[in-house]
Amino acid sequence: QLQLVESGGGLVQPGGSLRLSCAASGFSLDSYAVGWFRQAPGKAREGVSCISSSDGSTYYADSVKGRFTISRDNAKNTVYLQMNSLQPEDTAVYYCAAASSITTIQNMCVMYERDSWGQGSQVTVSS
Repeated sequence: QLQLVESGGGLVQPGGSLRLSCAASGFSLDSYAVGWFRQAPGKAREGVSCISSSDGSTYYADSVKGRFTISRDNAKNTVYLQMNSLQPEDTAVYYCAAASSITTIQNMCVMYERDSWGQGSQVTVSS
């Protein structure tokens, strides 16, 4: 069974940073594309950033470009999301997802292509 566990969320002041981790168990993450998604109260889930398994190509939503960085450490079976210059509008529950097959890395984020979701990690940006 594919299991993903997010960690690293919390409360941070505007302008601060957090690093989210998505750890996989029960399977090797290196053959999966992985994405980070978020859902704020009353809003639809949106794709934030995705990274391919093959060539490490990435996709970022316009709202996070230049502030967030996705990376993967296959030796640790973990994907990270470094979030800098956080703003109140970044407040949401952040989920990671893994997909064994995708059409494009952009489509994984935009069309929610995935085999499995994690349980989510709350990120709150507030002074």
